[in-house]
Amino acid sequence: MANEVFINYRTGDGEKIAALLDQALSHRFGDAHVFRASKSIPPGAVYQDHLIRGVRRSSVVLAVIGENWSKHPQLSDEDDWVRKEILEAFACGIEVIPVLDGRKAERLNPADLPGELKRLADVQSVPLDLHDLQSNLMRIGNLLAAKVPELKAADRTAAQESEVGEVRNSVGELRGNVVQAREFTGDAGTVIKGNQGSIHMGDGNLYHNSPHVSGTGATYIAGDNQGGIRHDFGGSRRKEEER
Repeated sequence: MANEVFINYRTGDGEKIAALLDQALSHRFGDAHVFRASKSIPPGAVYQDHLIRGVRRSSVVLAVIGENWSKHPQLSDEDDWVRKEILEAFACGIEVIPVLDGRKAERLNPADLPGELKRLADVQSVPLDLHDLQSNLMRIGNLLAAKVPELKAADRTAAQESEVGEVRNSVGELRGNVVQAREFTGDAGTVIKGNQGSIHMGDGNLYHNSPHVSGTGATYIAGDNQGGIRHDFGGSRRKEEER
């Protein structure tokens, strides 16, 4: 069975991000669709055979690139498995996507790479920052689902949203109107930050820092009054009673 996604990483410089990728993608697409060496190779198995077979059966290789990835001298060693897996993917025509581990990890510079790996510096990368982890993982999952039909068919997130008709909105700083098109069911929640002034949501009256005065003949005066107040309520009725 094809595993579709192969996670390439160096132990000691990328295994934590590799584990997060594996967890998120396995939850979304199914465990069998994601290959990570420490999870996918059973005890007692010849790991070299499993690694090469895992790369060849994949549709995409995610290469975790840490801050010091290109500085590892092992990249020039023909027996280095990080190098071997990437070169095997190139040889098989399998797409390799660099995943930049953290804010300090920069795009690869071809001058820092061995000749066989310089091609990796020309490939578009994707960020995976722990400060924005969920949105980054979602973006990578969406990217993979768009590239690999088998992953799109196995996408549990899309199936769940289709079943419940869920609508998710994320609106940042806004000046103007937001319109939700088409119908939606369920409750709608509103979070208001930094409000100045009155807000009215729902039925009934709104009294904001003011007394509530109502009824016939009621008067409310705020501030100084000079000259008195005179009222004449129901003038015609009063004259009739005086007669």
